[in-house]
Amino acid sequence: PSCPTRTATSVRALEAGETFSNMRVASVVMICACSTAFRTATRTATPRGLKLQAATSDPLGGDLTGKTAFIAGVADSSGYGWAIAKSLAEAGCKIIVGTWPPVLAIFKKSLDSGRMDDDRQLSGGRTMDIDKIYPLDAVFDCPDDVPEDIKTNKRYAGLDGYTISEVADQIAGDYGKIDFVVHSLANGPEVTKPLLETSRKGYLAANSASAYSFVSLVQKCAPIMNEGGAALSLTYIAAEDVIPGYGGGMSSAKAALESDTRTLAWEAGRKYGIRVNTISAGPLKSRAASAISERGKKSFIDLAIDYSKANSPLGKDLYADDVGSSAYYLLSPLARAVTGVTLYVDNGLHAMGMAVDSNALTADGEGLPVPEKA
Repeated sequence: PSCPTRTATSVRALEAGETFSNMRVASVVMICACSTAFRTATRTATPRGLKLQAATSDPLGGDLTGKTAFIAGVADSSGYGWAIAKSLAEAGCKIIVGTWPPVLAIFKKSLDSGRMDDDRQLSGGRTMDIDKIYPLDAVFDCPDDVPEDIKTNKRYAGLDGYTISEVADQIAGDYGKIDFVVHSLANGPEVTKPLLETSRKGYLAANSASAYSFVSLVQKCAPIMNEGGAALSLTYIAAEDVIPGYGGGMSSAKAALESDTRTLAWEAGRKYGIRVNTISAGPLKSRAASAISERGKKSFIDLAIDYSKANSPLGKDLYADDVGSSAYYLLSPLARAVTGVTLYVDNGLHAMGMAVDSNALTADGEGLPVPEKA
């Protein structure tokens, strides 16, 4: 089906750690806590085709050497998509990305000029290399969906093959089979409007770019993924709670994305043997998120970050690497039995039912009891 035509003014959120070694150490601690009897019992219930060895160089299955990940929605080094790419590269995974055509040239220039070299650093003096960058506009499934005004737009000049099906075909031609697909993009042209003021066109555009694009990516990429692979998207707490300022149908799109994750986990799991999960990430001041809105001296994202730090159980800053390391876990064989999950990576903010810094709660000068840090 055709996607709605992109509006001239759009707000694009290319939603955007702990290192691979840190994840490995944490996992080792959990594994070592198991008894010998448990290990023996586990060996007798080994899945068919999985060979257990007494000792291997990677007993936890966290090494991604020889694997390939396609990350859709990377255009700079400030967002979650870049952090996920780094976490996978840290584990030895080959990285290929899809970038929105209008910012493709700027992204490539930044990489080629060395301006992003510091952000590409991995442990042990290594550097993350992006093996290939594909132009990708995820609101178009096939060439017939691309309207004439996009084809003739100067920001798309000299580019073709940027629909989802075409990119999937190019990946298959370049790499054969891949292992991971990451959906790190969203677009809400009317995101600053309350839902009561959102047009049908804006609402459908948000859902097309932010939710259906993931369905389409899995549709087109699952056939070229190795069995045991995984797909991952990024969602937001607005899918289930009211977040004033996050409008234009974006909350509905995130709710659809989470619902689709569960359905795709069932369908793609049975048909292709791949897992499908999503991460509900806390607010991050990425370049794209900073453009959502401005309210006086502070933008929407600044307010969201302050609120999260003041009210989350962990009460600390959230970093892109926090999401990167969690994404690594969900994509890697460490999570081989995990699918259909919405994993919250937000310092625990999703668990809170009250804002402890609310004026209504602090009017008496005392407020609610908040545990003091030891």
